Amino acid sequence: MSFQAYLDAVEDRTGLTPRQLIDRARERGYDAPGVKAGVILEWLKEEYGLGRGHGMAMVHVIQKGPQIDRKHVGASGSHRDESDTLWLDGRASRPE
Repeated sequence: MSFQAYLDAVEDRTGLTPRQLIDRARERGYDAPGVKAGVILEWLKEEYGLGRGHGMAMVHVIQKGPQIDRKHVGASGSHRDESDTLWLDGRASRPE
């Protein structure tokens, strides 16, 4: 599953776009330096029922933003992404 596919699945499961979840995380201070992934994972599990894999995808974009390592772009296999910038504004608004 690509990184973007994880974020799309998060949207499907929560009804919120990744950007909306990021905004909610910021309101709680989870984007601050030093916040541990476990704290964010617990919040995502309790509030939205997300498991570890989907939660870790959200931890990345909450703490590091939408950029991902170029090594996953265009690579073969199930974990490849089309771009090094993840789309956070929802599947329906993603340009084709």
